[in-house]
Amino acid sequence: MSDFSVTWSLVRQRFEGAIAGLNQEQISWRLHPGTLTIGEMSLHTAGVEVSFITQLLGREPEGLEIALKRAATEGVVNDLPFPFAPEEITPELVQEALTLAANLVAPCIENPDEYRDRHITSALGPVIDGTGTFARLAYHPGYHQAQVQMIVTAPGFPKA
Repeated sequence: MSDFSVTWSLVRQRFEGAIAGLNQEQISWRLHPGTLTIGEMSLHTAGVEVSFITQLLGREPEGLEIALKRAATEGVVNDLPFPFAPEEITPELVQEALTLAANLVAPCIENPDEYRDRHITSALGPVIDGTGTFARLAYHPGYHQAQVQMIVTAPGFPKA
């Protein structure tokens, strides 16, 4: 297991723990205009993972991966609409997306050496090498786990 894998596993588990048990109303609640809901944030997190790993593997996304890859950027770092309609974003879809993405990431991040010299385009635009890819994957869920904590403790957040 690589150092990247240890970090990614820890922060990914904490992210999943932060959203575990949230209901439809809770994952759909928006703190204020211009922010992501927890559901959107979860699909974005999975989307970044799908985007990065499919690029490292040199393959096109397929099925649900296509919309997830779009969720890495659309409606997040640009002015395009988020690729999932609010009514599509359910706790079940969130779990399916996170599981799909984790299953893509795990084999690569656990054995990163063969990917270190490959290059991808990151969600924010710069071209990064495999080492940079794994570094970003390792901390990204933790960034959003902190946002989830701020949202669920905000005044007005729906209680279960």
